[in-house]
Amino acid sequence: MAAQGARSSAAVDVDVAVVGAGFAGLYLLYRLRGLGLRVRVFERAADVGGTWFWNRYPGARCDIESVDYCYSFSDELLAEWTWTERYAAQPEILRYLRHVADRFDLRRDIQFDTRVASVRYDEPGNRWLVFTGAGEMVSARHCVLAVGNLSSVKRPEFAGLEAFQGDWYHTAQWPADGVELQGKRVGVVGTGSTAIQAVPQIAKQAAQVYVFQRTPNYSMPARNRPLPPEELADVRREYGQRRRAAQQSDAGVPVAPPQRSALEVGSQQRRRMYEEGWRRGGINALSYAFTDFFTDERANFTAQEFAREKIRQIVGDRAVAEALCPTHHIGTKRTCVDIGYFETYNRDHVQLVDVRTSPIRAVTPRGLATAAEDYGLDVIVFAIGFDAITGALLEIDIRGRDGLPLAAKWSRGPRCYLGLCVAGFPNLFTITGPGSPSVLSNMVVSIEQHVDWITDCLSHLEDRGLDRIEATPEAEDAWARHVGELADATLYPRAASWYVGANIPGKPRVFMPYVAGCGTYRRECEEIVERGYEGFVLGTGAIEM
Repeated sequence: MAAQGARSSAAVDVDVAVVGAGFAGLYLLYRLRGLGLRVRVFERAADVGGTWFWNRYPGARCDIESVDYCYSFSDELLAEWTWTERYAAQPEILRYLRHVADRFDLRRDIQFDTRVASVRYDEPGNRWLVFTGAGEMVSARHCVLAVGNLSSVKRPEFAGLEAFQGDWYHTAQWPADGVELQGKRVGVVGTGSTAIQAVPQIAKQAAQVYVFQRTPNYSMPARNRPLPPEELADVRREYGQRRRAAQQSDAGVPVAPPQRSALEVGSQQRRRMYEEGWRRGGINALSYAFTDFFTDERANFTAQEFAREKIRQIVGDRAVAEALCPTHHIGTKRTCVDIGYFETYNRDHVQLVDVRTSPIRAVTPRGLATAAEDYGLDVIVFAIGFDAITGALLEIDIRGRDGLPLAAKWSRGPRCYLGLCVAGFPNLFTITGPGSPSVLSNMVVSIEQHVDWITDCLSHLEDRGLDRIEATPEAEDAWARHVGELADATLYPRAASWYVGANIPGKPRVFMPYVAGCGTYRRECEEIVERGYEGFVLGTGAIEM
């Protein structure tokens, strides 16, 4: 079905401009309409979906159970949509989001195929001016950036790529019609969560697969399966309770928190608990076993050893198994979820290439060359990830009060009050921005909480005849310290992960997510509102800061 968005060559004036039409932008549009506000949503893709529109690579699916990775705002939507698998694949999630857009008639306020080039605050008019790549301008009282945490694609920067005579693809820009890999020699660069999903599927088609690994990653078995109707019926009956449990949890999923330290129990009991988690599968298979998983090196080491032992049991070749064994603290980089990833290395036509010991020198016209060997390839697949959390924001030229560029303000690292607002940028909101649980959580739970907070805030302003809200520099600084202190009490910052921007050369090393969990974060946000929007200045027209 061709998606059509609204377009106008005339100047447009709205109450709220929204950038992005994924999970966040769609729900935000629904809520803002409920307030009676005029809204324009800008989306660079040809249809809704956000990350689920672009990431069509083989094996792409969510690592949160589908019954939790969905909206909770409509009982009717919950009742009428039937998920088919425990972990929904990309096509099913995209069908779901298209259904939401159609069911709630959201498309008429979305402008597709539109790149937002710049967003500028007009101080005299107390307006945000949104400029598109095509030269259109929209004026809005408020602007909300719903651009996603994993939307800014990390580009392959390998010498010789332009001369490669085969085909190459980035997993986040996979052709909608797929790629024919049958009988071809395929090189996959990267072994993060995307590659871990894609490699088993690519291996089913290709004649030869080379996986170029710099850093091995931990991965838990998905234990994916069809969802029987009776199980879905049970979920629907208790969905309110299930969602409330997810909202108050750490990771935004309805899993009971651990009660004991890994070091309080004997080795046999500890192993039984890890085995139970491994059989259950999923991203939290091991991390929800014990309270000190993320805070005590000794406790974390017990889970590391268990995960490495599983890899050694699965992979037949001892040297390959050892090369696949990670050494970082488990969980401090995004733990992956797979369907047959490690088993794939037992196939004769799949070869692991260690590019930490023998780095990639260049792409050649006929393949890829490491320091040790040349590999002939017909297709190169770059599974090299994203400029996470801040990248999509900084791709837009965003300028606040006195023309201050957001890129300049964040030159030493992002500072964002609650992950929602930036001092010096009145009436501008970020959804799941730096300083919020974001990528450490079920994104849909975190998105719904942020959208609800923003719409409640706008309603608060409207009811009081106010038209301006801005975070104070003092509150922003205090929040940044708070987020940093929470992180420093854990093992998270010790890993060179994309959580700190380590995958992007020159990016300031700041641990960006809020680690204390969705429930704690939600309570902190609620308390700030209860204290009269503490840390914000509310008013009309110009406000002296």
